[in-house]
This record gives sequence, C-alpha cells and structure tokens, in this order.
Amino acid sequence: MSTSGGRAPAPGGLALVEELVNTLSVDTGVDRLAAQFGLSGPALAEAVELREALRAALLAHAGHHAPASAGGALDTLNRLLAAAPLTVRVDAEGAATLVAGGGLADRIAAALAEGVAAGTWPRLKACAAEDCQWAYYDRSPAARGRWCSMSVCGARAKMRTYRSRGE
Repeated sequence: MSTSGGRAPAPGGLALVEELVNTLSVDTGVDRLAAQFGLSGPALAEAVELREALRAALLAHAGHHAPASAGGALDTLNRLLAAAPLTVRVDAEGAATLVAGGGLADRIAAALAEGVAAGTWPRLKACAAEDCQWAYYDRSPAARGRWCSMSVCGARAKMRTYRSRGE
C-alpha cells in the first residue's frame, strides 16, 4: 500500500524507525532513503542493511513469516546496534536521558531503547501484505493488528481468503 493509511506516526523515537523502514515502497520499488536521509556511499549501504533488518524485526512483531534471510537480517541488526554508542546523562534536576551518537544507526539504537523502556517497541509492526510490508504503529487495544490499512491491505487479504474457500 505504501502510505500511512491515515495512521498517526509511532510515538517518540519509534517515529524515526517507522520513517526509515517506510523509505522503500515494496510494491513499486521506489526507494527514498538516500534523499530522505541525505546519505550516499558506505553510509547509504549500511542504512539499507539497517532498514531491511528492522523490517524483519517488525514482521516478527506482527507474527508474520519473515523472508528466509530474516535470520541473517536480525544478525545484521544486532551487529549494527552493538556498534552504536549510547550514553546516559543526568541533568541538574536529576533527570536521566539517553544520548546517541550522530549516526543513523546510533539514533535508531536510542529509539529502540526508548521504545523498549516505554513498552511501545513491540507495537511497531510491518504490514502482512507481501507487496506492502509498510511499517505502522499498532494502536489496536489488543495489539493484534495485521495490516497497515484494513481498508486496503486487510480487505485484499480477506477477499483472497474468501475466494480460496469458494474453489
């Protein structure tokens, strides 16, 4: 589907993760990563690895079967995040904040840490539609959303299921 489907962005730093994953329109092949994040060369290649590894994690959050390469993608994600420098700083009022380095992987690591601490990370998912896989934040009460848009991707899936029963 490759649109936000009218959904509000993910909360906090997870909006950056959602934005990164959604730089590729799976159905059309349009890739806005370089332009959107101002990347080129090795930084762009690493960002592509990061994006696709995050997509594999988001598919897992939604209980979808990730592509066969997902195991390698998750190893890649763990490698990229392990290299991200994060520090905790405490201000004069005693408030602690997580500070990331300046790279994209660093900022993503901080966003994931924030999402884990807030309990929101598992709700960031990828659409079940193979021709979509758009990242979305699942705001449903039971956190069981499967599609970025029920009216588009969900309706297509339900129609395919209905038609397969009739044959």
